[in-house]
Amino acid sequence: MTQRLSRRAALGLAAASLAAGAGAQPAGPIRIIVPFAAGGSTDAVARLVTPGLTQRFGQPVVVENRSGAAGSIGTDAVAKAAPDGLTWLLTFDSHATLPALLASLPFNLTKDLDPVMLIGGAPYVLATRPDKPYRSLTDLVAAAKAKPDGVSYGSTGNGTLGHLTMMLLQARTGTSMPHLAYRGGGLAVNDTIAGHIEVMIGSAALLAPHISGGSLRAIGQFGPERLPALKDIPTAEESGFPGLQAEAWWGVFAPAGTPAPLVARMNAALRETLNEPRLRQQMEENQQARLVLSDPPALAAFIDQQVEIWGKVVRDNAIRAD
Repeated sequence: MTQRLSRRAALGLAAASLAAGAGAQPAGPIRIIVPFAAGGSTDAVARLVTPGLTQRFGQPVVVENRSGAAGSIGTDAVAKAAPDGLTWLLTFDSHATLPALLASLPFNLTKDLDPVMLIGGAPYVLATRPDKPYRSLTDLVAAAKAKPDGVSYGSTGNGTLGHLTMMLLQARTGTSMPHLAYRGGGLAVNDTIAGHIEVMIGSAALLAPHISGGSLRAIGQFGPERLPALKDIPTAEESGFPGLQAEAWWGVFAPAGTPAPLVARMNAALRETLNEPRLRQQMEENQQARLVLSDPPALAAFIDQQVEIWGKVVRDNAIRAD
């Protein structure tokens, strides 16, 4: 508890220095490490912001993809980097499941990384091929009850928030649905469109283009409210599952000990970049994102909450990364 309070105090000082850090400048080219392969939403967000960051810092800002081990390899590289403002982590929601999902981590999620900004989130969505009989979350649950182990679902990987959300749904409804864990969103989408699995769960950023294009039909969403692009699709809470929420999110972190003025400088540069009307529109339309653009303490509190919620699901179901 003492450690946590000390950390909160340090984060409070970082937040207080947001304005004071406007003149701080890293001494060299800046790397943003994305701990996943190119082509996913995290990579897309990183590449969207780098031109604006390059302009604001007046020096090159590049994206470096270091994928593997559920995002822990790239995260470890940042945790072990010098706290000089030249290395940053832009990561995804699976970040919060790492302590429970992997038996041993080479870094400590809170001690070795300092929070910078929660960029925003997008709800997880359930979708199916349009000729499948499911038109709502209620339909899916009814079918799974009528035919135990007969309604399969896909996710973008074992231990992802999509997978964990479906585990919660099954626990709440007393159903059993076989899980197919894919090593990427594209493969899961292709098999859902082909009819090899009944439904899939993925972020709205992944599924929205296929839903709007007609190759998939949304049957439920797990955000706190309906997305404008899916205004006719009820949330899980509206469908009778209070508290069942799951959102993909993107956050930025620095190596622990990065000076507060440099953290403040990156926070301000990200905020200015993502508040540009064109970029905000791209995030809202292409990624279906609800932008937050938080300060460091808000991200720290959010991570604590996410680790507690999803870590329990991982432990209760003895889930391990592939």
